Amino acid sequence: MKRRPKFLRIFDRDRPLTRSRDRSLNVIRKGSSHSRWRDPYHLLLIVSWPKFLAIISLYYVVANALFALAYLAGGDCIENAHPGSFADAFFFSVQTMASIGYGAMYPRTYYANLVVAIEALAGLMALSMATGLMFARFSRPTARVLFSRVAAIAPHHGVPTLMFRAANERHNQILSAEMRVSLLRDEVTAEGQAMRRFYDMKLLRSNTPIFMLTWTVMHPIDEMSPLYGLTAESLAEANFDLIVTLTGLDETVSQTIHARHYFGAQDIRWNMRFVDILSRMPDGLLAIDYTNFHDVTPL
Repeated sequence: MKRRPKFLRIFDRDRPLTRSRDRSLNVIRKGSSHSRWRDPYHLLLIVSWPKFLAIISLYYVVANALFALAYLAGGDCIENAHPGSFADAFFFSVQTMASIGYGAMYPRTYYANLVVAIEALAGLMALSMATGLMFARFSRPTARVLFSRVAAIAPHHGVPTLMFRAANERHNQILSAEMRVSLLRDEVTAEGQAMRRFYDMKLLRSNTPIFMLTWTVMHPIDEMSPLYGLTAESLAEANFDLIVTLTGLDETVSQTIHARHYFGAQDIRWNMRFVDILSRMPDGLLAIDYTNFHDVTPL
């Protein structure tokens, strides 16, 4: 029986790794004492904007509800409020936490003044933390880099070459941009030990001083390539991920930005090339047609 090549002896074929929509690997962590809920600052920085606003709104409502219950526990301690009215106590708490002070309702007992003092301090601290979180989320540098949905393998100077596209979607420049491509696959050693292996893939050009338009990234599939020896059939059966990372300096904010993308075996097109998207206008300016950015055509 013919022995399968090492790159096809993949132990997770029967146990595929789950992936999120951006193809990043989801890992179930067992035995770790650290929980994401024990790091709320980091959690509030990485959640989506709808979830972030929902968490802040929930905290706001719960905090005012708790202070409203505290006011109700003091009896009729709010002037011009209906005795025992949770709604009046709640909206009085809102006015106190936000330092609005309309004057229609105000504390009438020592107990109420004590709760107001505590809530005013809590409101001041909460406002400061919420402002800091909002600023941190808005000021965090981000990249708007578009990657092609597929990669293509076609001859380049007589050598089979893996190619994919990247483009800067913003109307600025990314300085000293560097592209890295790694192949991730799970293998079984000769001793029967399963392990994850990363293979760096050499690129014809891995960096550019100015990334402003598009970038066709090329990896020659020679004897040193982890893809060497693959055919169209074996490529379709292989279970691996190509991990693409780009880093550079955003000239607008003068901060380092990064972007990532993932290609699986099903995303690679054999004997295809990308459709041309660059053209020159009559006045000499370059034009990019993004409608064909992801399109490939047979050789």
